[in-house]
Amino acid sequence: MYDGPVLDNHLHLDPVNGRGVEAAAAFADAGGTHLNVLNKPSWDLVGEVDGAEGFRETFDLTVDVAAAADDRLPGRAWPVLGVHPALISQLRDRGYEPNEAADLMRTGIDVASDYVADGPALAIKSGRPHYDVDDAVWAASNDVMRHAFRRAAEVGCAVQLHTEGGEDFTRVAEWAEDAGLPRERVVKHYADGRIDGPLPSVVCEKDELERACSGEWPFLLETDFLDDPDRPGAVFGPKTVPRRTAWLAESGYETALYRAHVETPSRVYGVDTEATLA
Repeated sequence: MYDGPVLDNHLHLDPVNGRGVEAAAAFADAGGTHLNVLNKPSWDLVGEVDGAEGFRETFDLTVDVAAAADDRLPGRAWPVLGVHPALISQLRDRGYEPNEAADLMRTGIDVASDYVADGPALAIKSGRPHYDVDDAVWAASNDVMRHAFRRAAEVGCAVQLHTEGGEDFTRVAEWAEDAGLPRERVVKHYADGRIDGPLPSVVCEKDELERACSGEWPFLLETDFLDDPDRPGAVFGPKTVPRRTAWLAESGYETALYRAHVETPSRVYGVDTEATLA
């Protein structure tokens, strides 16, 4: 049986509306050890954002709840901060032109990169809409994502991407490399078990997890737990990664699990999930 660290690579903790640190405690009770805690969209935490200060308020809430979660885990909880790509649609509804919305979102990425450079955050979050948008919004969103790659290269961190579905993101990985960020430091959140370009953070669908474990490529596991009181188990509950890890271990995938929970976090984020266990 696998008895090493267990990392959920993409989980939200909402200290304003949701369970917050208690969801992290449930994760630990189920056998989880480490969390990458993504800030929820700014509009869920602080409402409308019009400048750097609104992003700082959003990020501070996430840094604080991650620190509280850190005290409840046998390992560590790390904040991953950035701008949800759907913000561009929120801003368009408020009258922003696509380039104006992109400018504000780049400001948010800049603030997130400061949190990485100054220490509390592990990585940056960016991406592009996962739904249909017009050409101007799509181009502006890609510009924001490329800006995130540049800033990540400058501060030396990974980028988690929220994007549309699919398996071919080769061009996105090339944009990252053009910006000076190695493609192995670009993580596709909510990914299938195998993708081209970035590294997959595989959502806890059993078939996709088995697909990832059956190969030899690096991957991570995630729930994308939303911590939404109106949808308490969405997307997967906080206990799911530990439970899926136990299920995969019973199926003989111990080597793949070590790759997902130890080797890949070291490769992507520069963290040691074994050394950080209590």
